[in-house]
Amino acid sequence: MAVILTGDTHGDFDRIEEYCEEYDTTPDDVMVILGDAGVNYFLDERDVEKKERLTRLPITLFCVHGNHEERPEELDGYVEMTWHGGVVLYEPDYANLLFAQDGAAYDFDGKKAVVIGGAYSVDKFYRIANGVPWFPSEQPDEAVKARVEARLERLGWQVDYVFSHTAPFAYVPRHAFLPTVDQNTVDHSTEEWLDTIERRLDYDTWYAGHFHITERMGRVHLLYEDYEKLEG
Repeated sequence: MAVILTGDTHGDFDRIEEYCEEYDTTPDDVMVILGDAGVNYFLDERDVEKKERLTRLPITLFCVHGNHEERPEELDGYVEMTWHGGVVLYEPDYANLLFAQDGAAYDFDGKKAVVIGGAYSVDKFYRIANGVPWFPSEQPDEAVKARVEARLERLGWQVDYVFSHTAPFAYVPRHAFLPTVDQNTVDHSTEEWLDTIERRLDYDTWYAGHFHITERMGRVHLLYEDYEKLEG
């Protein structure tokens, strides 16, 4: 089993299909999408078509919650199961499409990974004004934050990996900000909270997406359309 990480797909899985073909993946292999998979975005037949296409992929997709999609907890049809020691949500018709639960911890070959999804959308007001889907649940609320912190407390604040959508505030790549966005209007509260987690947590590598760049900053790895394998 290989565990491969990549960044946002926003509903476009051409490159994932190409990866599966090039590397001859199997359903035992896991592709971690670090938020904004984009399969619960339109909440209509367009999403169904994507999911049906994804069921044909020879790989298991393990999705962190992003800010351009609804949380599966808010949708009908999702059920829970235990997978690699942690809770995931999935639809029985799309059994290879798994969504992580924020605050759950998963075991990969004896290494522990905790998931912390969500982020603020800098295009929030554009989407609301133009009737484009936007989801109030995009950022972790106080209940989610409490669940994450309670899990880390039980783990003794020690994990091997963190899979998140956005990054701790100290690692936010300001040079990648969109010049058209007034940063004074952006809510950084999730990143600031992640900062408090990162400073306290004993971890090996923190993986995040969201910023549409690939860059390493010490132990924090941002991924977009590139791939990185977990080493066993």
